[in-house]
Amino acid sequence: MTSEAEAKRAGFVAVIGAPNAGKSTLVNRLVGRKVSIVTHKVQTTRFQIRGVMVRGQAQIVLVDTPGVFAPRRRLDRAMVKAAWEGANDADAIVHVVDAAAELGDKPADKRSADDVRRVIEGLERSQAKAILALNKIDLIPREALLALSQRLFETGVYDEVLMISAHTGDRIDDLATALVARMPEGPWFYGADQVADLPERLLAAEITREKIFLRVHEELPYEITVETESWTERKDGSVRIDQLVYVARDGHKPIILGKNGRTIKEVGERARQELEQELGRRVHLFLQVKVRSGWGEERARYAALGLDFDV
Repeated sequence: MTSEAEAKRAGFVAVIGAPNAGKSTLVNRLVGRKVSIVTHKVQTTRFQIRGVMVRGQAQIVLVDTPGVFAPRRRLDRAMVKAAWEGANDADAIVHVVDAAAELGDKPADKRSADDVRRVIEGLERSQAKAILALNKIDLIPREALLALSQRLFETGVYDEVLMISAHTGDRIDDLATALVARMPEGPWFYGADQVADLPERLLAAEITREKIFLRVHEELPYEITVETESWTERKDGSVRIDQLVYVARDGHKPIILGKNGRTIKEVGERARQELEQELGRRVHLFLQVKVRSGWGEERARYAALGLDFDV
């Protein structure tokens, strides 16, 4: 007779794909809670984020990876390397493809299609088989989806194709079932109530970065980072969080601050509200904006995110 411990399954699933394919939205949907930030900005996810999904006796650690794209800077190269490291170490791989972009004809769609090819070529080199998750199916006619599915499957790097919508949740359960079947038997890696392994200080910084991008994503370049400088527990059970928002140029600072400080105040309020919801207690959030040119070339910034500075 098989015991409960023997019946348990646990493993890692790398979620890879082009920037803005919907990887973070998918991970959040599978976990059932927000563990990875989502914005309009490409390359929002900069490092591996692990979300924990439980289905029956299976615990699946979903590794949300940075997008795979043509790197130009040191940070880009480090992010792409982190994406492939997540794939190489996983028990299963899900390649998320934005079906709408794959069938579109805009310049951004062309870049996305090029990045899809890069993922396929990487899978070919590693000789790894992946699940193809065609995302955003709610935006595409079924006939076009079937043709796209066949074309991509014929590349030979997939052993299963699923059509999903991470946004609406359509057929997400089918994907979860497919992942459970691929997990090896073994004890769970995390407690039954843990949904992510992201440290609270880093989670807080990511939430603030998300709110900044959502508020000023049209005006603000990609070169921005947020660090939690201090985390002070208070006697009443609340927490004071002091954060530094680093921008790369003097001209970026007034964009973040806004007229009379309105923009940063709004960002701080939205971040505080979400942090209180995530942490389950009162939060006092204080933000400072500083210019730090060349922060993307500082070794310490990479170490804090678990990225390889020397790639």
